[in-house]
Amino acid sequence: MAGQLKEVRNRIKSVQSTQQITKAMKMVSAAKLRRAQDAIIQMRPYAQKLQEMLSNIVSNSEGGAGMSLATERPVENVLLILITSDRGLAGAFNANLIKLAKSTIAEKYADQQKKGNVTVWGIGKKGYEYFVRANYKTSADFKDIFLQLNFSNVQKAAQAAMKAFETKEFDVVEIIYSQFKNAATQKFELERFLPIPKVEKKEGAVKADFIYDPSKEELIAELMPKILNTQLYKAVLDSNASEHGARMTAMDKASENANEMLRALKISYNRARQAAITTELTEIVSGAAALQG
Repeated sequence: MAGQLKEVRNRIKSVQSTQQITKAMKMVSAAKLRRAQDAIIQMRPYAQKLQEMLSNIVSNSEGGAGMSLATERPVENVLLILITSDRGLAGAFNANLIKLAKSTIAEKYADQQKKGNVTVWGIGKKGYEYFVRANYKTSADFKDIFLQLNFSNVQKAAQAAMKAFETKEFDVVEIIYSQFKNAATQKFELERFLPIPKVEKKEGAVKADFIYDPSKEELIAELMPKILNTQLYKAVLDSNASEHGARMTAMDKASENANEMLRALKISYNRARQAAITTELTEIVSGAAALQG
């Protein structure tokens, strides 16, 4: 009986220690989430307006100089930029992003994958490590971006993708990331990066008429790379905020589960202790009765 009590006490201590860790991780994630949330909320309207403007310019241009990043061609080689986190303990955050990448390849680029023409660039270690183990074509150049998250480091990845597209190493580039909604909600997105998508023209819609200064060609050549850099940076900031939100939610749930487990263990401990006391009393009474007899 004493052994059983000791085992329950050890389990209670173990759960309490784990709960202290999950509570601390929740607080750390909450602090990081506030900063990450501020960054994406400030960035998103600017990035969305730039992307809308770029799509409109591309849609109303008839090819020509500076339009190489918007050129549609038969898709032979595919690049997926998968944005995950460096660490786990964030619920199903990374698993859902990897699942979206796998389903995209299986449903959209199955023919290219059969030929070995699908490449995955992992931003964040979790996605990179998974696709290395799964024997996909990958690159380790950008997996450590979250160690020092800034525009300059993300820009290097965007520029590498643009260069690879222009040299026809890839015919299409897509981004897979998690769009931040709130701490408990993330939306997993597949977004076209290259070629720059055109806005679908609605019937009866008025064609946008832009006045260009300097010339259209100069402006497009200057704007396109900058807007694409911003687009990828926005996706990375979205995923960063989503990761901290997912981890905070997961650690909060883990702390609640620890409370439930502690409650059950304490009831079990009290029952075992009560049984031990009852047994000891029974032995004392039996001993006293034997002495009297």
